[in-house]
Parts: sequence; structure tokens; C-alpha cells
Amino acid sequence: MSTSTTFRWLVVPDDPAVEPSRDLVGGKAWSLWRMRSLGLRVPPAFVVTTDACAAYFDGGSSLPAGLVDELAAGIGLLERELGRTFGGGERPLLVSVRSGAAISMPGMMDTILDLGCTVDVEAALAAESGDPAFAAEVHRRFTGFYGRLVLGCTEELDELPDTAAVRTAIAADGAGTVPADPWEQLHAAVASVFASSRSRRAIAYRKHYGIPADLGTAVTVQAMVFGNLDDDSGTGVLFTRNPVDGARRAYGEYLQRGQGEDVVSGRVTPKPLDHLAERNAAVHAELLAAAERLDAHGRDAQDIEFTVQSGTLFLLQSRPAKRTARAAVRIAVALVDEGTITGAEAVGRVTAEQVRVLLRPEIDPGAAAAAEVLATGTAASPGVATGLAVGTPEEAQAHPGAILVRRSTSPDDVHGMIAAAAVVTEQGGATSHAAVVSRALDTPCVVGCGAGTVAALLGRVVTVDATSGRVHAGEVATTAVDEAEDGDLRRLCGWAEQAAAGVTVVEPGASVPEPVFDADAIAPADLGEQLSEIPPGTRTVRGALFTTPDGVRHALDAGVTVIVVAHRLPVLLTAAAHRGDKP
Repeated sequence: MSTSTTFRWLVVPDDPAVEPSRDLVGGKAWSLWRMRSLGLRVPPAFVVTTDACAAYFDGGSSLPAGLVDELAAGIGLLERELGRTFGGGERPLLVSVRSGAAISMPGMMDTILDLGCTVDVEAALAAESGDPAFAAEVHRRFTGFYGRLVLGCTEELDELPDTAAVRTAIAADGAGTVPADPWEQLHAAVASVFASSRSRRAIAYRKHYGIPADLGTAVTVQAMVFGNLDDDSGTGVLFTRNPVDGARRAYGEYLQRGQGEDVVSGRVTPKPLDHLAERNAAVHAELLAAAERLDAHGRDAQDIEFTVQSGTLFLLQSRPAKRTARAAVRIAVALVDEGTITGAEAVGRVTAEQVRVLLRPEIDPGAAAAAEVLATGTAASPGVATGLAVGTPEEAQAHPGAILVRRSTSPDDVHGMIAAAAVVTEQGGATSHAAVVSRALDTPCVVGCGAGTVAALLGRVVTVDATSGRVHAGEVATTAVDEAEDGDLRRLCGWAEQAAAGVTVVEPGASVPEPVFDADAIAPADLGEQLSEIPPGTRTVRGALFTTPDGVRHALDAGVTVIVVAHRLPVLLTAAAHRGDKP
């Protein structure tokens, strides 16, 4: 693809020698450049930059001057590379439109697939593919995507049988009509992606993770490849290392005759990746080889989205994989053993909060055997939580510690998933939205429990065992990990001690230097919103306050050299990170 044209609002990430700015094109588009630079097969694309997003809001939520012309030029580049025509012709070009900020924000708008489809394009696709049913399905899917994501239709559109039924439902909802002009479709889709960066769900995610409130998004416009074209087509997600336990083996799912959103949305339950090996061993081997290259180049576990079109593999995205706390520790230690990173780097790969999560209780085996099992599914993010089962994100927010139970989750549910103690779904697999977001939040999650799960659980106190994939009635007894007996935690603790030089963290009962400040001994009346003042000259501190990140930083800034806590590693990791933040 030629990139000789100079753009104000676009970047074409296709030159292996020119790395685009992640801040300008977002993480998703940057990953396209990385994969192409490694010689991997990627559908061509161009990116509307985050500068254009900022200009969109500065201009009163309208596309900035010149962007419409540049979108036409970008589409022209795709047309020339592929020999296809946007909006018509014998070989029509369809595109996907997806958000992509420099920092991942799951709360933004879902991807629109098959954009550019019209009545005439459907007819051309039918003639080209020889399969009118495929062409009709592409049109139906696009109409549903556009109606839900751009027009804001609240009706359930996914199960409707054809395009006419989808259009009727959109009109009945008062959402408007899907444009017949593909250029109008494209302009509105780009504007909707920009607007989604200020949506409630995106704001909730940024607030939870301390991401700047005004962070905008780029928009990636990419040529479509079709996993639903024929029996030799499909879509899937592959993790180069197991995101649940960190094991060094490929982990993923594949859906024959599916498109990417089918897998990640959780609306359809795919099959294990071995199914692709059975269908097409050569494509499976090519995928695993690409995964190894991306894992090595990224120096970290990767989450890879891919599509197979008529027996040809296309990679759509590769990014550092979201993972559980257990997987984060295992992967960091394994990368040191493989000579990929140092012990000091491993300390930076694992957060104190992840270790705190890992040290949380687990179901006692004896208690589990006697407990009534109400539902069983796929263990997507381990942990144990007990609480009242509720059915909406708003109820989860209103009842702290509740268990959110849904048919499946979407970005609209993120605020409830943040508030919930655990998530349970009827549908979806290990790479569904519920699974991926729960792993990022380190929230226990069981998916794919089957029809009727919501009705069976709502209103009951349940215990979610997201390690075994079971949901038990009532409260069940638990056990906990001992950081002194876990090999990975012990090794990480040794590296963290070196990184946190200047402070010693010991368990209760150890001999410590005086004077000692005990935050737990402060009278309740003396406690306020501010951190307790540490007396000048204090060398040792203890108490619940100093198990928290703010308490650890407070102690270090006060010149404390010894901290007494029951679990050493989370404090050491916080101290190491704080030392690293100092100029």
C-alpha cells in the first residue's frame, strides 16, 4: 500500500521501518504495524488518529475539517491494494471500524463489522462468492451492528432472521434508519467511536484504573476478511500462554464459520483450539508459529485475534494478554527462567494487588464436596466469592459484594462488573467479554453455565468457585495460599527484596529496631480521613494501615526502614514500585 500521501488526520501503519506513535494511533493499530513488520499476514488498514478525536470534541462533536476527504483517500488506498471497490462493483470492499486508545479501555464502542454493505453490495457479494446466504448474512450482521452501535437501538437484534427484520426492529425502537450510502455509514461510525470515549462505561473504566479522563481514541478502518465465508473459514482467539495459570502452552478457542465478535462477545460458545488443528493442520501450525514470534518479540504473553478465510490465516490483533494474578506471577518467573527478562523486570511485571488477589482464600476441598452445586461452567478467572446473586449492573453497584449473573456481558456491563465480587454467565467461553474483562479486574468468573442459570441463582446467596467452575448454594468454607511455601512467590519475593533496597519487610514476631509505631493501637477517635502521622525518628511500623499501598508509601516517605506485616510480598512490590517512581 502506498503511503506517499501526506495526511493530517490519518496514519497508514504499513512501513516496517517507520514505527507509528502508540499515543497517536492507539494500541490496536500499533499492533497491526508490529505484525506486518514481522512479515505476518494482516488485512490492510489505516488509522484515524487521536488528534482527530481531540479535534472532534473541540469542534462541538463534529468531524474535523478535512477528515471526510482523508477518509476517502484512505479507502482509496485499500481499494488499490485489494482490487476492490467500496460501496459497489463486482468485487466490493467492506471494512471493520474499531476503537483503539493508547491504553486499553474495554468500555468503548464495540467493533462494527461489514461496514459498506448495501442492497447492491449484497448482490455483488452473492455473485462473487456464489453463496447468496453468506451475502445475506453479511448484510444482516452489518445492519444489526450499525443499528445497535451507531443508532443506539436498544432492541435485541442478534437473533432476528434477516436484514428486513433488523431494519423493522430498529425503526420500531425509534433509533432511525441505516444509511444506504456507504460513505455516510463510514462517517457516522467514526464519529460514534469518538463519542464512545466519553460514554458512561468508558468513564467508569478510566476512573477505576486512574486513566486520564480526557484520553481519546483512534479509529482503525481495516479491510474485512470473512470467517463465515465457508467451511474452511472461521475465527478465534489464541493466548500464547495460559492466562488462567500461566502455563507455557497455547490456549484459545476457534469458531468455524464465525466472525471475530462471535467469540469475544460471548454470544456463541466456540470450541477449543484443537478443533482448528483437526480441520486444517497447516493453518494451525502457521498460527502457532506466528504466536511464538509474537510472544518472543513482545517479551510477554500475547492475546492474538485471528480469522481464517477459505483456508488462509489472517492476524487481526496482538497485545499483551490480560491474565489472572496466578498467571501474572507464573509468567513473570518463567520469562526470567527463559532469559527473556531480568528478575528486576519481573518485579515490575507483577503488582502488589495481583499478589493480594493470589493470597485470597480458595474453597476448602472438604467443604466443596458437601456443598450443593447450583451451576457449572468454564472457570474463566479464578477466585472465590460469596454474595447475593443479582441480575443487573445497577444492582451490583447498589449491593457491595454481590454476584453479577447475566446471560452474557458486554461493555455496557463494565460498571457492574467492577462493583461485583464475582461474575457468572449462561453463555460464552474462556475468551468471551465476561472472561477477558473479569481477568483484567481479577474478579472470579464462571462462564457458559447454560440456559436457566440466571433464573436459578437470582436472589440467592451463593459461593462462586471460579477455580473449579462451580457455583455452590450458600456460604462455603475456604483455604488460602501461603506465600512462604509457593515457589514462584518465594523467588519473586527475593527479587523484590533487592528492588526495594532500603526497607526490610518482616513477619510479626521478628526482632525489629525501636522506636516502633503501631497504627492499630491508635484510638478510633484519633482516626480520620488522612493517614496517621508517623512520629519523627520512627524506624519500624506495623498495623493494617501499612498493608495498603498508600500506607507503605507513607511509611517510606517518613524514613521508615522496617515494616511488619503478615504477607511480605505485596508490601515489597509496593516499595519497589515507589522506589522506582522516585527521581
